[in-house]
Amino acid sequence: MLKKFGLEDSKPIKTPMSSKTKLTRDEDGKSVDNTKYCGVIGSLLYLTISWSNIMFSACLCARFQKDPKSSHLEAVKRIFRYIKGTTHLGLWHPKGMGIETIVYANSDHARDYVDRKSTSDVCTFIGCCLTSWFSKKQTALSISTTKAEYVSASKACQQALLMKQALVDYDIQLNDIPVLCDNKGAIDLRNISIEKVSSEDNIADILTKPLKREPSNFLRLGLGLMEPNA
Repeated sequence: MLKKFGLEDSKPIKTPMSSKTKLTRDEDGKSVDNTKYCGVIGSLLYLTISWSNIMFSACLCARFQKDPKSSHLEAVKRIFRYIKGTTHLGLWHPKGMGIETIVYANSDHARDYVDRKSTSDVCTFIGCCLTSWFSKKQTALSISTTKAEYVSASKACQQALLMKQALVDYDIQLNDIPVLCDNKGAIDLRNISIEKVSSEDNIADILTKPLKREPSNFLRLGLGLMEPNA
């Protein structure tokens, strides 16, 4: 992909997106080739199947496919520069792992600089292995952080119930699946417990917003992305 888009000689960078990045429609910016931009976005979204740590950045850039500007393309190029420096990483799925299931939920209130909507993010682990994840902009505008977190927690509970039902097909019964959320306004569903986790330890935070180098690396390890022989 780096060669395809002429970025094989680009300089690697430590994070997929700067913590100071504020992408908008940039209506006065220079337009770029729509077909090329959509092709690059498609490639990035394909990578999110196994590279969960670029999901937020890729999905954010994907929101501007209708009328991409040079500022959006520069953000995309930065993601590829990050990828170039981290191609040695991969999801770690060791043998003999347990079946304990845990779900992390998070939301970043009104972070979208176009319509001020929040983003819901969920990471699901079986044992120590990340098995599913998503980052999706909420359909309605949340008037508070608690409301945004409530929506994310609801989606996390849905994911936990789906996972619980899927394991039944393998004759695995789980009585309780904890959902970890860093906001007290979380909800409770039958057979699912929602527990408090600090924002610094909430693994889903990496799917919510651009982070600085140290927290980005810390949460990336939490996802299980590491070198094969580490």
